Amino acid sequence: MQRLLIHVEGQTEEAFVNEVLEGHLLARGYQSVAARIVGNARLRRRRGGIRPWPSVRKDIVNHLKEDSGCIATTMVDYYGLPQQGTGGWPGRADAAGLKVSKKAACVENALLQDVEKEIDNPKRFVPFVMMHEFEGLLFSDCDALSRGIGRPDLQRQFESVRRQFATPEEINDSPDTAPSKRMESIVPGYEKPLLGILAVLEIGLVRIRAECPHFDGWLSQLESLVFERGSSSRI
Repeated sequence: MQRLLIHVEGQTEEAFVNEVLEGHLLARGYQSVAARIVGNARLRRRRGGIRPWPSVRKDIVNHLKEDSGCIATTMVDYYGLPQQGTGGWPGRADAAGLKVSKKAACVENALLQDVEKEIDNPKRFVPFVMMHEFEGLLFSDCDALSRGIGRPDLQRQFESVRRQFATPEEINDSPDTAPSKRMESIVPGYEKPLLGILAVLEIGLVRIRAECPHFDGWLSQLESLVFERGSSSRI
């Protein structure tokens, strides 16, 4: 049976793994599923934001080398990923000019190319970049979202946002119109770790997968790898 470590961006994603993904993936055959906030937690609390890629890369590579029986993946927001300088994430700057459907794949392919040079089997690393951030998932079901946060009166406002895009993952990454910014404008005092998880628990994984094809593809890949592990000792 396979072990899975999900390198996440923050407390909300960590709770999402613990409350939603862990049980689902354990039922699919994983031995263990755990979340780890990327980079130095002390520095993150002081400075905020996602850590520079070299710091995250070190965490991922070290874990894969220390535990030869595990799979590592990421769960980080495309919105806000550092683009430039020594801390820039591979592929992020190149992805900026691409169509929405190609942005995440551009970053994920670049991350894999950077990490696979240091590990024994590239199938053990499954990079995943959320489009455009965690709050996008919440627009998978606006009725359930409004119920989950205890504000059914806001359903129409959520739906007004959702109708503008083909999928929740296309809700864009402008500093004013990113999914989290839209949530904050509709729900004054929006608390991501609390309300985000209450909403996603109400929406449910089935609905999120149906509405968010990139997220669904990632989860399907993780589900398939546990069976590959059982049939081949090379993975």
